Amino acid sequence: MPENSQANTPTRITPAQIRMLERLCNACGVSGDEGEVRRIVLEHIREYADEIKVDALGNVLATRKAIGERKGKTGQVLRVLVAAHMDEVGFMITSDEGDGFYRFQTVGGVDIRQLAGKPVWVGSEHIPGVIGAKPIHLTTAGERKNNISLDNLQIDVGPSGKKVKPGDRAVFATSFSRLGPSLRAKALDDRLGVATLIELFKSPPPGIDLLAAFTVQEEVGLRGARVAAYALDPDLALVLDCTPALDLPTSDGEENTRYNTRLGFGPAIYIADSSTLSDPRLIRHFVDVAESLSIPYQFRQSGGGGTDAGAIHKARAGIPSLSISVPGRYLHTAAALVRVTDWQFAMQLVYTGLSRLDPQILQAER
Repeated sequence: MPENSQANTPTRITPAQIRMLERLCNACGVSGDEGEVRRIVLEHIREYADEIKVDALGNVLATRKAIGERKGKTGQVLRVLVAAHMDEVGFMITSDEGDGFYRFQTVGGVDIRQLAGKPVWVGSEHIPGVIGAKPIHLTTAGERKNNISLDNLQIDVGPSGKKVKPGDRAVFATSFSRLGPSLRAKALDDRLGVATLIELFKSPPPGIDLLAAFTVQEEVGLRGARVAAYALDPDLALVLDCTPALDLPTSDGEENTRYNTRLGFGPAIYIADSSTLSDPRLIRHFVDVAESLSIPYQFRQSGGGGTDAGAIHKARAGIPSLSISVPGRYLHTAAALVRVTDWQFAMQLVYTGLSRLDPQILQAER
């Protein structure tokens, strides 16, 4: 296994990392069918792992033993789980209607109002198709007043339909692109976290056993994370994700004060969401690190949504957990948008925060 090089710490976004993220985002990995993403992950981390396995659900669980020592609750080196989910929202083919038309169901949180006319890739061969609906020219005034229903949508793949079968997954056909200071792609939630975790695994923070969990089925109930946390039994956990930014201008022209995160303001540290109250000791630690190094950060405003931490923190006897996310606009749609600087500062905060993690933090009161 290659020696860790501290001269190559993952705190800057390089062209190679952008190319890796592009591969990850263009891969199709709807919940329950993450194989294409999993193969990319294994390709990048296998040579660095002291231990690696793919579990029964499809999680990739990999360990890098510590360089240096910081004692944890067991008297051994601190065991830190870092998780990022491989799956994305999308669609599942449910029936063949003939002539290249297929009915489908959504997988994960997808807004049906936005689907008509969207191009998609279907199955492992990325067969091109389009989500078809009656064009506006042929609708009645009554139909135009109502939101379109899933029953009125079908995926049209044309003559190549013979290759499509029920159970196949489909994703938005949006190729990764760089737009000035921003990145646009269909699955930045959470291929950003996956790419960050790959870089951490290649150049891990010193003094901890790094337990990497590339999880499955997060978008349909945090299922992979529950299994991963039980199997790895860490001292604490950090979850890397991409969180919605509600920083668009208001329709009445007034200042927007109801954002949950904003692009360009750095990584978002979670205090609470619908499934987790983050460990206050970990919140304080990462805030102190950010402020000591002048790393921009923001608090993800409390409310709905959640991350794999919702399952991890309840595993076994309880696991102190925290989520750190990159803000993104238009998540769970055909194209999300993030700032490169937010990703870079997130990587810097995570790496440095883990490097400075003192096991005594777990002895302090919550």
